[in-house]
Amino acid sequence: MRTSNHLIGLMNFLTFLASIPILGGGIWLSSRANSTDCMKFLQWPIIVIGVAIMVVSLAGFAGACYRNTFLMYLYLWAMFFIIAALIGFVIFAYAVTDKGSGQPVFNRAYMEYYLQDYSGWLEERVTTQSYWSKIGSCVRDSHVCGKMRKFVNGAPETADMFYRRHLSPIESGCCKPPTACNYVYMNETLWSIDGGLPTADQDCVRWSNDQQLLCYNCNSCKAGVLGSLKKSWRKVSVINIVILIFLVIMYVVACAAFRHNKRMDNDESYGETRMEKEHPSRIQF
Repeated sequence: MRTSNHLIGLMNFLTFLASIPILGGGIWLSSRANSTDCMKFLQWPIIVIGVAIMVVSLAGFAGACYRNTFLMYLYLWAMFFIIAALIGFVIFAYAVTDKGSGQPVFNRAYMEYYLQDYSGWLEERVTTQSYWSKIGSCVRDSHVCGKMRKFVNGAPETADMFYRRHLSPIESGCCKPPTACNYVYMNETLWSIDGGLPTADQDCVRWSNDQQLLCYNCNSCKAGVLGSLKKSWRKVSVINIVILIFLVIMYVVACAAFRHNKRMDNDESYGETRMEKEHPSRIQF
């Protein structure tokens, strides 16, 4: 029985450790939401799940140490719902970030992003003007475009050097005009519209050399935000899936150990009853 209690305590301690990467992933997404991805709602469910796992594992650890049946029941039921919530959240994250990716451009190292490649819930959110105004302001305030400036031997990089750069989705979508506009490169965020060819892409009209505007209202910028969000979420989802598998294994072992404890307690009670019947007390009242 002690061995089972020790095993349950060890499982809860390992579960507590497993909550740290989940919580860390949520905090990392939160930091990116405030500086890069600018989507400030998807990180909270995973932070809540991470904190819940941490608290519940401590309750289970206390229940195992003090043989508190109520805490152990609470731990097992709470972990069941937490695992179910984590499974649902992983499926949701993959579903909403499933569609859309960067498209290669001839003679360019960077990708370009198109809003029509994305669909579903996230795409509907970024196309809502009231919501996009907040996201666009966040992208602008992050100064991601200003940080693109590079100098080689004290001189700005040339067009050929810029075309060989691997830009992030937001840099590609928000900080430069689409390649289809055929604008002439002057620097990373300054392009001459002289000589541009007519195109049906409305982002060419939305582009501005005003450093406070650039392409922040372009569909390519919205697509770039979604592309950046997808990359961030896929990284965190891989960690979540690994931790989820680990949590399921820990949960199954903890259930088995808890059932073993209950059986041992029942056997002890049955054994004590038999001893009392076989060797009754000589003192009778």
